[in-house]
Amino acid sequence: MRTTVKDCKIIELPKISERKGAITPIYGGTHVPFQIKRVFYLYDVPGGEGRGAHAHRALQQFIVSVMGAFDVVMDDGTETKRVRLDRAYYGLLIPNMIWAHEENFSSGGICLVLASMPYDECEYIRDYGTFLKEKRST
Repeated sequence: MRTTVKDCKIIELPKISERKGAITPIYGGTHVPFQIKRVFYLYDVPGGEGRGAHAHRALQQFIVSVMGAFDVVMDDGTETKRVRLDRAYYGLLIPNMIWAHEENFSSGGICLVLASMPYDECEYIRDYGTFLKEKRST
């Protein structure tokens, strides 16, 4: 299946609010359409810097702004899409073979990433030209 930026979707997560605060649980296979195999987060991103700028051959990601805000820019080789994440109860699903990067981090912004596979450097496409070649061959 050839993925496009139209397959990148915002998913609303459960938000349980109480007087003492809120909690948002996330279950793989329930709130995100894959089993979660890896979790990591980005933080202390200096002003003007970005993260990402790569694609994954098979891995899917679900990205949440757990604090602050940032933009996610997605590219399928034909079309681009920009999404601002700024609520801890919304996440962005990014399927495989989408070139993506995060930018415009607010001060104190934290980006939580849930991944469908453990880390494997062979899974990454870090050169945009290579991404376009592989995308055209799918």
